[in-house]
Formats: sequence, structure tokens, C-alpha cells
Amino acid sequence: MSLARYEWGDAGAPPLVCLHGVTNHGRHFAMLAATLAGRFHVVAFDLRGHGDSSWEPPWNLEQHVADVLEAAPRESAVWLGHSFGGRIAYEVAAAAPERVERLVLLDPAIRIPPHVGIVAAENARRERSYASFAEGIERRYEESVLTTAPRDLVQAELGEHLVESDDGRWRYRYCQSTVVAAYGEMTRQPPAFERVRIPTLLVLGETSYLPYDDLLDAHAAALGDLLQVVRIEAGHTVLWDAFDDTADAVERFLLAER
Repeated sequence: MSLARYEWGDAGAPPLVCLHGVTNHGRHFAMLAATLAGRFHVVAFDLRGHGDSSWEPPWNLEQHVADVLEAAPRESAVWLGHSFGGRIAYEVAAAAPERVERLVLLDPAIRIPPHVGIVAAENARRERSYASFAEGIERRYEESVLTTAPRDLVQAELGEHLVESDDGRWRYRYCQSTVVAAYGEMTRQPPAFERVRIPTLLVLGETSYLPYDDLLDAHAAALGDLLQVVRIEAGHTVLWDAFDDTADAVERFLLAER
């Protein structure tokens, strides 16, 4: 199966692969790509169960990893992921370290406790449909716990992702079953951090609803100087709540020692 693919920048530049979180889509990285496209060939996908990619199961981590490895450039690349995309990027680094030069994890869904996963999965079972596009945008702030995200940014990005159905209701272009399954996958024990000795940037939202204390302690103990941590004033969706700060942290990390 081929994933829907989006590209920015010169195809001959060093590759940067971007993986979105659940309920989102590959164009989530368009603004970041515009910032980095002069130095990188930025490639993003709609993950299985999202957007224009196949919605067919299975929806486990192994399948997501296989999907993105098949779709991504064959040479070693920087891998960047947000939320569940961060977990997939981390799993790629454990499964195929020769394909990963550096990792950038934006508020990643790694080491999610079961009680958090079940609440999120139960919430994802509810249908998300809206009487209008405007209502969908307003509700997105509540549903994604956004704090300072500019409305025009959110509206522009969801313009091709939140669409009108035949019954006149507006719905997102993702499979609910995929999302419910993903929250269960996020609670699985990740590969040991000692196995993934790759330069890594963690960008964490100060007001994110994801728990991070255990993640930080274990990751720092395993990676030492290979790990950089940046905390920013943002919720979970850092590219919406604090795009400039997030893009600046990513750019500084990627351009160091190049």
C-alpha cells in the first residue's frame, strides 16, 4: 500500500520525514516545511487510516512502521513526528536505525499510561461531526486542548481535512477505528531507550495533557548528551500553539554541526 505523500524543497537536499498524529494529516507540516525547504527535502504522509491513504486495517504499530519505511526515502534521514507520529518515528529508529540520522519528537506519545489511553480511546469513539465548518473549527480548540493557536492557521490547515458529508454534516477525513486502535498502541511498552542511541530533540508543550516525567528521566538516562529537551509555552499541538518557537527549536537542532 502506498501512503498519500506531500513534498517540499529540492529533491536532492537531505531528507526530512514528517509523521503526523492521530486525527491529523500530512499537510500539518506545510508551514514548518516552508521554513526548512531551503535546506531539506521535506516529505510527509497521511498515515494509514487518515486522509487520502488507505483506511484498511491492520492499524498496529508494526504496520504503521512498515508503511512509512516503505514510503520514505531509502537513505538515512531526519525523522520528525508529532504525538502518535512521534511514537512511530521512535519505533522506526529502533527497527531500522540505519534509516534514521536524527530524531525530532514533538510532544510524542511515548510511555502513555493505560488509564490515559483508555480515556482517549473512549473519547475517540464518539462521532465528531458538526453543523458547519465554523463550528468544527471552534470545537477543535476544545478537542485538541489548544491554547494560543491562531484561528487562521487552524482554519487553513483543516480546509481540506474537515469536509461536508452527504448529510450536510462536517466530518474529518480519518477512520475512527484507526484512531481508537492507535490509543491502545500508544500504551504498549516502547523499545528501550538504550536501543535508540540517535541524536534526539524532544520539544514538549508546558501545558500538554500528556505525562512526561517518566519519559524524560528514562530518555535522559539512556541518551545523555545525545538528548536535547526544549520546553515551550504550548499545549500538545505545538505547531499550532507555538509555531515560531517550535520551528526555531527544530531548525537550531537540525542545523547544528551540519
